[in-house]
Amino acid sequence: MDISSLQRLVWDNKVLKGYNTTDVPLEFCMLQEKAAAAFTAWRNGNEILGEELADVVLYVASIAEMTGLDLQHAVKVKTDKNAARAD
Repeated sequence: MDISSLQRLVWDNKVLKGYNTTDVPLEFCMLQEKAAAAFTAWRNGNEILGEELADVVLYVASIAEMTGLDLQHAVKVKTDKNAARAD
């Protein structure tokens, strides 16, 4: 699955289930909570690390959709920029 398809899938699921689709600050707070949960899972050697990291990706995709950002394009631009760095 490409990032654009994932972004759309995440959004469609949010709309279908009546999850937050308008409160961007709340979505960032939820993202932060999921990132912290992923760190805790890693620190504790917990088997749910993959699930927690997946949640992080889903929240990022959701924020991108909420703000009208083409995340696939942004990731491509950023990876190209990182590859061109001299350091």
